[in-house]
Amino acid sequence: MARLDYADEDSEVADRIRARRGGRLTPLDRMLLHSPPFADGWNSLLGAIRKQGVLPGALRELAILRVAELNGAEYEWAAHARVAEAEGLAPERIAALRRSGDPGVLDEAQQAVLAYTDAMTTRIAVPDEVFLALQKHFAEQEIVELTVTVGAYNLVSRFLVALEVGS
Repeated sequence: MARLDYADEDSEVADRIRARRGGRLTPLDRMLLHSPPFADGWNSLLGAIRKQGVLPGALRELAILRVAELNGAEYEWAAHARVAEAEGLAPERIAALRRSGDPGVLDEAQQAVLAYTDAMTTRIAVPDEVFLALQKHFAEQEIVELTVTVGAYNLVSRFLVALEVGS
């Protein structure tokens, strides 16, 4: 059970969130709506990450799933595993993102994303060799978008876990 009650769903901000999500609100949205300005900003940022970048969707979702795994955010994992499959990430590659998974099934670019995500999430500072491996596969815009994605989904997962959203 969530640590706070879910907020009212009737507001202009809620309508903007529904518009991005195809007409519905998630438990995450309803928790964020306790602070309409934060919910609105969150909606804009996450909307840009999900819909406006050039980073391939499968790589975006790979990073999001790994953040969810590292931070113990099962609600986030469940939501994004479906998205990852829809973006073309094969089930065996999704399974590889679990701590118990086999990252050997990932290709070199995916392994670079995984290493970068792990470093950003667990160490904060990214070792030079991890960054150089990433640069072999991605342009500057993609690296910036990946970095924002990992940072933003660390925020998402920590919000979800702290407030026990969706449980």
